[in-house]
Amino acid sequence: MGSLCISSWFVVFGEFIYIFGGCFADSWKGFTVASLKDILPVVKLSISSGFMVCLEMWYNAILVLIAGYMKNAEVSISAFSVCININGWEFMICLGLLGAACVRVANELGRGDAKAVVFSIKVVLSTTVTLGVFFWILCLVFGKKIGYLFSNDESVVHTVSDLSVLLAFSMLFNSVYPVFSGVAVGAGLQARVAIINFVCFYLVGLPIGLILGYVTSLQVKVIKAFPLRLTKDLPFDSLKLL
Repeated sequence: MGSLCISSWFVVFGEFIYIFGGCFADSWKGFTVASLKDILPVVKLSISSGFMVCLEMWYNAILVLIAGYMKNAEVSISAFSVCININGWEFMICLGLLGAACVRVANELGRGDAKAVVFSIKVVLSTTVTLGVFFWILCLVFGKKIGYLFSNDESVVHTVSDLSVLLAFSMLFNSVYPVFSGVAVGAGLQARVAIINFVCFYLVGLPIGLILGYVTSLQVKVIKAFPLRLTKDLPFDSLKLL
């Protein structure tokens, strides 16, 4: 997490130098009062987007914390962290397609072309599902060996192997999530996604995971099972209203 924060600040400093460094004077002509026009809708969307992202990041952090209270906590945390990292690799690829879906949907909605929006969603969705199936197959085929990429501890590798099937389906289903998030952002529906994330992660997944994880013998397997995001398809008919 520390390296993520540092790298994120490097992006901020890089953009600051790009704007105020003087080498690219045409990038920014200076501050004007006109930039404050319609600032409230932008702030509203920004807050909704922030909650949408934070709810997901906090959820992963809570899951790691819960894994620390399971039996054999050291192995559980290590194995679960391996699964989160592998899942993150795939998610980074899908995150790029999320940006593409966001821009494409916003542009086509601005033009009032609902058919182009639907077509764009189908193209991006088919791409991410293909990627999800690819990683799903990789996890199923190499599930017993994938833990060796991160650790030589046999107990950790064995636990990751036990989680490999859940990891495979998690990567398959999570490949769909970025598409719908991108569509929602492009359509200005960040608040709806934030509510869906809160309900699915904290009101459904987390309580069930806690109950089954501590009451049954499933332990960390339950925690890994419930990051499978409950995605909500955006109705295409509603896009016509936008």
